[in-house]
Amino acid sequence: MTALEKIHDIPVLLCAAEGKSIGSEADALDLIGDAMYQGARWVVVPDERFDESFFRLRTRVAGDIVQKFVNYRLGLAIVGDISARTEAGTALRDFVRECNRGRQTWFVADVDELRERLKG
Repeated sequence: MTALEKIHDIPVLLCAAEGKSIGSEADALDLIGDAMYQGARWVVVPDERFDESFFRLRTRVAGDIVQKFVNYRLGLAIVGDISARTEAGTALRDFVRECNRGRQTWFVADVDELRERLKG
């Protein structure tokens, strides 16, 4: 289940924690299509929706999915506590840090943190 919500006048598609696993470019395109149809500028996905391969950067799944969102000029926010994963290796930790420095893809602890970031 997804819901469109405006956060600081920005249309955001909020995805539910339960639902189809996201582990490929095709899965990302499904989300992107839904978001664009509803007029969203950001898509918020709980971390548990992502296939575990997303968090293993050597699989290139994360890069492929993030690139699809960039290509369609949609923001992607991954919401949840991924600290156990980032502590396990430097590649993911560096990827998260670089994403969070940008304006397109963010890893945030919760929707409240996203609200603050979208504030401007």
